Amino acid sequence: MRIPAHSVCTAIRDDIVAGIHERGGRLTEEVLARRYGVSRVPVREALRTLEAEGFVVTRRHAGACVAEPSEQEAADLLEMRLLLEPLGAARAAQRRTEAHLKVLRGLVRLGQERARLGNSDDLRALDGWFHETLAQACGSHALTSALTQLRHKIAWMYSVEGPASPPETWAEHGAIVDAVARGDSERARAVTALHTERATAAHRLRTPARDRARHAQHAVNTAGLRN
Repeated sequence: MRIPAHSVCTAIRDDIVAGIHERGGRLTEEVLARRYGVSRVPVREALRTLEAEGFVVTRRHAGACVAEPSEQEAADLLEMRLLLEPLGAARAAQRRTEAHLKVLRGLVRLGQERARLGNSDDLRALDGWFHETLAQACGSHALTSALTQLRHKIAWMYSVEGPASPPETWAEHGAIVDAVARGDSERARAVTALHTERATAAHRLRTPARDRARHAQHAVNTAGLRN
């Protein structure tokens, strides 16, 4: 059975975000096809999609490689999210369905329960599902896609410290859902803007593995000189 290119694309993207394919590393069609158990055709299609998304670049004499965004590009991602997340929530207040509301309310209940128990692993997954559902509720394929790509890229470029007060974070989620349920787009925009601004403060830029190794080597050499 032929595995669709979008499934291969998702697998490669997830591995890039996880750091399995390091920034700047080559992405050879043959190697990727073996890794994911597919032919080279869906791999080729997936790499084209990932290049359009900004995860992959094509270099002369090297072919497809994992992109290496600059610190400025990484900072731009957070600024874009500060603009787009509130817009998505405002649109969701106008266009959400009852099915969206049911899922969002269920996630808030679970999140509040897990926050009381202090289960951080569950909270991270629930937070991702919450924001994914909120993005889907905005009723715009273009905006949903933009928000989804932003989440992937931010997870790739940044590590996130756990919130100082998980119950407060999930209370904010609840306030967003209340505004969306009432169809109050301005309130949804405002509470989401505040929530996103607070969440942004917990992001720390990741250092690529090879940079960490270079710094470690430099520290060893410096220590040797001091001795």
